Amino acid sequence: MLSLLEIITKTTDFFAGRGIDSPRLNAEQLIGHALGLKRMQLYVQFERLLTEPELEKIRPLVKRRANREPLQHILGTVEWGGLTLKCDKRALVPRPETEELLELVLERAKPSEGAASRVLDLGTGTGALALGLAKAWPTAQVTAVDASDDALALARENAELAERAAPGIGGRVTFLKSDWFAALPASATFEVIVSNPPYLTDAEVAAAEPEVRVHDPRSALVAPDAGLADLKKIIAGAATRLAPGGLLALETGVAQHEALLAAVAAAGLREGEGRADLRGRPRFVLARKG
Repeated sequence: MLSLLEIITKTTDFFAGRGIDSPRLNAEQLIGHALGLKRMQLYVQFERLLTEPELEKIRPLVKRRANREPLQHILGTVEWGGLTLKCDKRALVPRPETEELLELVLERAKPSEGAASRVLDLGTGTGALALGLAKAWPTAQVTAVDASDDALALARENAELAERAAPGIGGRVTFLKSDWFAALPASATFEVIVSNPPYLTDAEVAAAEPEVRVHDPRSALVAPDAGLADLKKIIAGAATRLAPGGLLALETGVAQHEALLAAVAAAGLREGEGRADLRGRPRFVLARKG
């Protein structure tokens, strides 16, 4: 029989050999999930010998991760922005960069200034940004749109999870099937428009890790015009959909800021700004309506 620590060590080495980032973290999270233990509980049980039934729970999860299925899909949830979100192949796995976008919006738009009453999340996916903003701003009414029925179904499930954890969040988010602004009422304007749209090229997706290339919905990754097409549509639409002084906040590709800031200026938006993520990559574009 092998101890818990031995199993974690063997799994870590196996994952490292398969090119998986953070192999020890992956091993601990998967094994803890299989055994119904939190990571801190693993640490106080390192010497415990695992039974064969316990090993049988662990093995299929390890195999799935070794085949580069995303860890979040195997666990079924991800902790993001203070929320627990269901996560599966219906939408992109919420990334740390998008959590940085959430934080930027919270810095730039303050409820006390009346800047959070009407919020629009374009391409909501799992619902992460919409629900994160609703959680942070108790007065916000958030509209979350996506063109994918599958993504909207997942986002609604996450709204139900959020509502159970903190009543009042899910009920302030309205989900709508729409190709960007198309299905919104003609007169609707918003104090905040936020989006993490498709912005990769076919070549970038082909070079991506299997977790992205194989398991993320391609429609949520790739856009025409060198990845710029959807971002440009959003910028043009924001020129009429933002309320005066309203904030537009976008997650972008790392080689797109020059073109996007030109689009911001052409649309008549002001205070166009490119911001880097925590790894120093140009990742976000912000602008306001004058």
